[in-house]
Amino acid sequence: MSRFGAVDQHLFGEGTHARLWERLGAHPGGGGPGTEFAVWAPNAETVEVIGDFNDWGRGGGGALSHGQGGIWEGRVAALGPGGRYKYRLRSRFGDYRVDKADPFAFRTEIPPGTASVVGDLDHTWQDDTWMKKRQSRQNLEAPISIYEVHLGSWRRMPEDGNRSLSYREMAPLLVEHVKRLGFTHVELLPVMEHPFFGSWGYQVSGFFAPSARYGSPQDFMYLVDTLHQAGIGVLLDWPPAHFPTDEFGLGYFDGTHLFEHADPRQGFHPEWGSFIFNYGRHEVRSFLLSCANFWIDRYHIDGLRVDAVASMLYLDYGRKEGEWIPNEFGGKENVAAIQFLRILNETLYREHPGVQIIAEESTAWPMVSRPTYLGGLGFGFKWDMGFMHDTLAYFAQDPIHRRYHHDKLTFRALYAHSENYILPLSHDEVVHGKRSLLDKMPGDLWQKFANLRLLYAYMWAQPGKKLLFMGGEIGQWREWNHDASIDWHLLDESPFHGQLSLLVGELNRLYSEERALHDGDCRPDGFEWIDASDADHSVFSFLRKPASGSPILTIFNCTPVPRSNYRVGVAQEGFWRELLNSDAQPFGGSGQGNVGGVEASVVPHHGRPLSLNLTLPPLGALYLKPELPKGP
Repeated sequence: MSRFGAVDQHLFGEGTHARLWERLGAHPGGGGPGTEFAVWAPNAETVEVIGDFNDWGRGGGGALSHGQGGIWEGRVAALGPGGRYKYRLRSRFGDYRVDKADPFAFRTEIPPGTASVVGDLDHTWQDDTWMKKRQSRQNLEAPISIYEVHLGSWRRMPEDGNRSLSYREMAPLLVEHVKRLGFTHVELLPVMEHPFFGSWGYQVSGFFAPSARYGSPQDFMYLVDTLHQAGIGVLLDWPPAHFPTDEFGLGYFDGTHLFEHADPRQGFHPEWGSFIFNYGRHEVRSFLLSCANFWIDRYHIDGLRVDAVASMLYLDYGRKEGEWIPNEFGGKENVAAIQFLRILNETLYREHPGVQIIAEESTAWPMVSRPTYLGGLGFGFKWDMGFMHDTLAYFAQDPIHRRYHHDKLTFRALYAHSENYILPLSHDEVVHGKRSLLDKMPGDLWQKFANLRLLYAYMWAQPGKKLLFMGGEIGQWREWNHDASIDWHLLDESPFHGQLSLLVGELNRLYSEERALHDGDCRPDGFEWIDASDADHSVFSFLRKPASGSPILTIFNCTPVPRSNYRVGVAQEGFWRELLNSDAQPFGGSGQGNVGGVEASVVPHHGRPLSLNLTLPPLGALYLKPELPKGP
C-alpha cells in the first residue's frame, strides 16, 4: 500500500500539505523489514536507492516504483537505521543521471560527506511545563530577550583540536550562561544541514536534518529539551529564500528545475550564488510549509526567524535593470512569495498556538507583522533594521559631534509601533570588517565600555523585544570568527568585560521584572517622550508606561560630561528610586549618580507640574521609578 494516498496527493498539489515528512523520505520499519522510501521526482525515468548496502549501486536491489503524482516508492529490506544512502535518478530528458541526497532525510552523514542516513525522531520529551506556558511567555506583552548563538563557535575545545561542542556538551553550559544573564530565549543560527561551514548554516542542503557536525537528531532534541526545562525558549533561524547549487542537493533534481525557477532571472540569486525556490509551484510551497512545521512539531521549536524576507518579496532584489522579470501587473513584487508567506504564517499560528514567526525584513514593506485578514503578511514580529543602523551610526560618532546627529535616535519614535519589532544587534553587525560592537565605540578604553553600556541601556529601554549576538555580552574586541570560540579569556584579563556582562544581566532582570519595560513594547501608549530636543547636551529622556501601574523614567547622557542639576519634568510626586545607573562602579563606571534616587520637586518643567533635579553620569543611563506611597 502506498504511503502517499489520495488526500496527500490533493494537498501536495494544492500547496497546503504541511506534514510531508510523514509521507516522503526514509521510514524504517512500517510493517516490514528494512526501510520504506518515497521521493518526488516526476520527470525521472528511473529512481534507485543506493548506499553501503548495495555498494553504492553496483549490487542492485534498490529500485523504486513510479506511482501517482511523480512519487517514487519502494522498500529496501537490506537498509536499516544508521545506513547511508542516496537516490540515483535518471531523467526522462537527455542523458542526465545524478546521485541526490534525500530532500526529506532526518539525518545526514558528517560533512564533507553528503549522503543521507536512515534515522528516526524518537525522543521522550520532558518539557511539558514549558510547552503549557509557552504562549504566555511569547506574546506581545511578554518580556522577550534573545541571545543569538552560532553553535559551531560559541564555545570550542582547544584541548581537543579546537573542535566545536556537541549538542549534548553544549546543553548544560548554554543553560547556565543564559540563565545567569537573564535572557528569555536562545536563537540559533540555522541548524539545518549545510555543506559549507562558512555559510553559517544559511546555505541549507538538508532541510529536515539538524547538522551532523554536532550530533544526532536526538542529541539536538536533548539540547532543546534541556533549554525548555530551564525555562528558556528556543528560536531557529530558517532560510527559505534560497539553497545551494551543490550537485547532490535540490537543484535540477530530476533533470528539470523542480524546486527552483528555470529562468535564472527568477531562479538564481546573483549575490549569493544560490538557487531561489519557485514559490509559485504548489509542490514547492508544500515542501517549505512542511519544513517549517516540522521543526516546530517534532523538535518543539518555539519560533522561526525567517531569513532574507526582503529577497523573497522583491523580484529585483540584488539585480540590475534587465536582470529581473516583472510580475503580471508590471511591478517588482513577488506575488507568489507573498502568497506563500501568508499561507505559512496562517498555517503555523493555527497549528501551533503560542509560537512566534519573525521576519528579517530590511525594507519599508508595510504590515509585515500584521494579520493577513487585514492585508498584512501575518508575521508575529519583524526585526527593526532601521533601529540597528541608526543607533550604531549615532554611537559610532565622537560624543562632541553627537549633537549634530540627534535625530538618529529620535527618528525611531515616529515608526516604533508601525510593526511589532525586535531590536537586533545580530551577527551581521560584527563581521566582514564592520568590527565588534565594543570596537565601534569611540574614545579611550573606559569610554568605549561606557559607550557600550549606554548603548545597551538605551536599547533595553526602547519599545521592542531585544536580541544580542553572542560575544556582545562580554565586550568582545575582535569580530566574530565562525572558526573560533568567543574570547572567553577576556573575562580573566580585564574586569571591564565581566562588569559589562553584569550590566547585561541587570538589564535583563529589570526588563523581565518591570512591566513598564516590556508590556508596552508593541503598544503606542507604552512610550512617551519627556524631552527629545536637548541636542545641545546630547541628552534624551522618555517614559516607559505599563498598561497599569507606575511608569519608568529613562534618561541618557550621551557625552562624557557629568551634568549636575539637570532637571527632568514628571507628573508623579514622591520619591523616584534609581533602578539602574549604567555608570555604577559594579558595572565599571565612575560611580556618579543620585545616591539611590531623588524626591520630586514642585517645579514645573517639560510641561509637567513637577520635576526631578538629577545628576547625569558621564556616558551614562538612568532608570527611575516612583515609589508608591506607604500606607498608614
